[in-house]
Amino acid sequence: MNIDSANTETTTRMMSARPMLVGTATTRDVIPGMTDDLLLHAGPPITWERASGPMRGAITGALIFEGKATDMVGAAELVQSGKIRLHPCHHHATVGPMAGVTSPSMSVYVLENAVHGNRSFSNINEGYGKVLRYGAYSEEVLDRLRWLNDVLGKVLNNALQGMGGLDMKALMAEALHMGDEGHNRNKAASVLYLKALAPHIARSAPDSETAAQVLQALGDNALAVLNPVMAAGKAMADAAQGVQGSTIVTVMARNGTDFGIRVSGIGGKGTDTRWFTGPVGHPKGLYFPNFTAEDGSGDIGDSTITESIGIGGFAMAAAPAIVTFVSGSPSDAVKATLEMYEICHTEHNAFTIPQLEFRGTPTGIDIRKVVETGITPRINTGIAHKNAGVGQIGAGLVRPPMSAFEDALMAYAKQYGFE
Repeated sequence: MNIDSANTETTTRMMSARPMLVGTATTRDVIPGMTDDLLLHAGPPITWERASGPMRGAITGALIFEGKATDMVGAAELVQSGKIRLHPCHHHATVGPMAGVTSPSMSVYVLENAVHGNRSFSNINEGYGKVLRYGAYSEEVLDRLRWLNDVLGKVLNNALQGMGGLDMKALMAEALHMGDEGHNRNKAASVLYLKALAPHIARSAPDSETAAQVLQALGDNALAVLNPVMAAGKAMADAAQGVQGSTIVTVMARNGTDFGIRVSGIGGKGTDTRWFTGPVGHPKGLYFPNFTAEDGSGDIGDSTITESIGIGGFAMAAAPAIVTFVSGSPSDAVKATLEMYEICHTEHNAFTIPQLEFRGTPTGIDIRKVVETGITPRINTGIAHKNAGVGQIGAGLVRPPMSAFEDALMAYAKQYGFE
């Protein structure tokens, strides 16, 4: 068995994928295996007892949104009794930022990989601050969710169908040339997203006032495109899963308690793919006024799918302004990207960085190189308050635990007889 050849096949699949954003739909109607007693969440598997504050807050808000609970006590009883089940988003071809909680009635983006045929999904971005994905669940948060569901989601679906879908890979590649990195900085990509959608929103909205509200909501939210970008990353990563002999990471994800990875050549696909986990780190960065590091939750979210496919923290050199949000200097952003080449199998053939003479972004995290070099992936991320109900309090940088990569390499050695 030639491991390098297997890794080349894995990264080739990842890079050749072409995720198309084709519409929105209701979760229960499109996500494989979704049922009315199921909630999806970010990161590896978690229980209520081990869930972080923001994860518990998001679960509570989702159950209130679904009309199944009225407060956290009721939500806890439902989950602990087994009447409501919790599954990772990644087990259902789905990703969700921060807590990532996705419930049966929510609207989700639908993406189709035009090359490999797989589909992926993500919920609709709520914006910054006090939002469900950061564990807030007040009435204003739920009202916002209802509007996203009942108004914005439907208008977006009509617009996307009217334009015949949107090529997310092309949009992401262009945004890297405009100062984005695809994880915490998506200002250019969100403008490109709005530009592509705007005429179709104007044509398909039920009236001019609704069109104006939707356009303003998208225009005011610099993270509007994050969720489709994440779903595009999921489509790319899933296309690369299951290559015999590969040591390439296809998923990095966090639930606020555990960080987890999945590896292309270990286990099968979907729910059969094994998780290798370790304790989450606590991001170091910049905090909103009146908050400090002591207020922050452990690292959380599926948004590390971006780093998993070669953007986000791996493409920080393309986005020097990101340091004003996550801390550091422009030279730190360049150093971050250069370091990631040391643990990756290849350079991306579509995602390139002008500041590095259009060098391709570091792509295909190799668990062997992580363990050999002692270098763990760089991640930039939002920071949630440690208590449920508060929301976002900052953004920063974090490293995953080395133990997850070491455990994965040991499992790989056992599976392929290298012990």
